[in-house]
Amino acid sequence: MRGVEVSVLIPAAGNGERLGLGPKAFLRVGGRSLLEWSLQAFREAAEVLVALPPGAEAPRGLRAVFLEGGRTRQESVARLLEAASLPLVLVHDVARPFVSPSLVGRVLEATRATGAAVPVLPLPDTLIRPEGEGYGEVVPREALRLVQTPQGFFTALLREAHAYARRRGLSATDDAQLVRALGYPVALVEGERSAFKITYPEDLPLAEALARIWNA
Repeated sequence: MRGVEVSVLIPAAGNGERLGLGPKAFLRVGGRSLLEWSLQAFREAAEVLVALPPGAEAPRGLRAVFLEGGRTRQESVARLLEAASLPLVLVHDVARPFVSPSLVGRVLEATRATGAAVPVLPLPDTLIRPEGEGYGEVVPREALRLVQTPQGFFTALLREAHAYARRRGLSATDDAQLVRALGYPVALVEGERSAFKITYPEDLPLAEALARIWNA
């Protein structure tokens, strides 16, 4: 991402309730916090803004601007957006520590061309709609995708999307949903399996194993 004027927004104010190990930003994997892993992935960005849990002390020695996050991910991103000063933004989940330069590059290229872009992956498993406790209807997986981060947007577009969501009382689990609610198209680019989200305790051994070879 060298030479690209982009603001990276990292909403890291969540408490990691499903993981049960405290705020994810400070969870350590491979000797580093998830926040440190994320900042390393965007170390060449012109601007990095991080939303931390209310009352959390900003870590020292890290190249980022730290703000207090909101009650939800959406509120945290909105606060980070207010502070962003560059025409492009990348929004990234702190729980996805392993982000390659090629993934960031694909998202940025598509964002510059279209205004909004997200990485996605095809689903590898069979999907069903359970019938009570039984095996139900199979859902065709070919038409579905898993959505990842970082997600890229024109800064002005994402601000408009968040303002629209506030007026309409809309909530979403990622920013692409808010942009799409405006009627603006969101481009899809190829994601990466390594950019998985650490959500459950069983994700940690995989993260530890990947951390050992990530920078080798």
